[in-house]
Amino acid sequence: MPKISVEIPGELLDDLDEHVGDDGKFVNRSDAVRASIRKTLDVLDEIDARHDRLEDESVERASKPTGGDDE
Repeated sequence: MPKISVEIPGELLDDLDEHVGDDGKFVNRSDAVRASIRKTLDVLDEIDARHDRLEDESVERASKPTGGDDE
């Protein structure tokens, strides 16, 4: 899996960290960031599908549930 580097404001990182760890929804920051990116892309695909801006394959993906954090 390729690695990337991003800079984010401390306040956003603090908010992210509230959802990571033993009491959070995600095991680590990477899982949280991947889930967020996946969810954002799904929402954008749904918007594009409503405006007929996607190819058939993308529309099918946008209509499927995201499957949670297991992906």
